[in-house]
Amino acid sequence: MATLDINHLLSTEHNGWLALSEGTGASFYDALLTDDAVMVLVGGGILSRDEAVASLENSPTWDKYEITDPRLIEVGPDAAALVYRASALRGTEDTFRAAMTSLYRVVDGRLRLAIYQQTLITH
Repeated sequence: MATLDINHLLSTEHNGWLALSEGTGASFYDALLTDDAVMVLVGGGILSRDEAVASLENSPTWDKYEITDPRLIEVGPDAAALVYRASALRGTEDTFRAAMTSLYRVVDGRLRLAIYQQTLITH
């Protein structure tokens, strides 16, 4: 059975960032997202599961990333949120800095991502 402790969720987040850095984000999130998952992005987009996976098919990869200040918020017996700050670089773009929230649920014994939300850090 999947666990909802901070180390497991943080490891899953790192695996997601690594997949986005290697160009395999679409397949990684296709397996991780719940059927009713949503991603709320800094530009105001709210993507369904299928839209999120499709958007990752040809998205540019990240050159490097860093996760700091992780916090676990227990939501219930089968759900928890991981909140953290991230900074990432790709190509010649400015550094992307955001606060992230990933809400995980255990579904049929598997860890699944139900909601992912980004808030841009501008200072």
